[in-house]
Amino acid sequence: MAPGLCYGASDVDLADDPIGCAVRLRRTLPAHLPLFSSPLRRCRRLAEAIHASPEYDDRLRELDFGAWELRAWDDIARADLDAWAAAPMTYAPPGGESIGRLWARVTAFLDERVRPAREDCVLVTHAGVMRIVAAQLQGLPQAAWLGLRFPHGEVTVMQA
Repeated sequence: MAPGLCYGASDVDLADDPIGCAVRLRRTLPAHLPLFSSPLRRCRRLAEAIHASPEYDDRLRELDFGAWELRAWDDIARADLDAWAAAPMTYAPPGGESIGRLWARVTAFLDERVRPAREDCVLVTHAGVMRIVAAQLQGLPQAAWLGLRFPHGEVTVMQA
């Protein structure tokens, strides 16, 4: 994927073969833990390389940027980007979803699959989803979680 492109819900592939990353992650992650993954290829390929039976959940997909998908960020009107920055929880790109909608679906996933089990699990998902997971589990204010960064192919441990 070319740098500088907006992509969220687009089903783009990984830039690299996930095997090397998976070998490294398998040394860190307990094999017995349930693994939940976004169904998008870039997560699915890594999840399958890490775990024998990952479970896929659409609620773990990245934010849908609608008409902005696969466009260069520099080609998106400054006024639109400013509107999104001013109201990220409610503003949705044309044909896309707001961060508030992403929040709702990630929360539904956590409430259904993670919180009732009260056991550790592994998530293979996207940075936008991970920000919300961190906010929910750590009780972070919006100003803090919106700015979180998660490196690709790394383990981040979170506790409720």
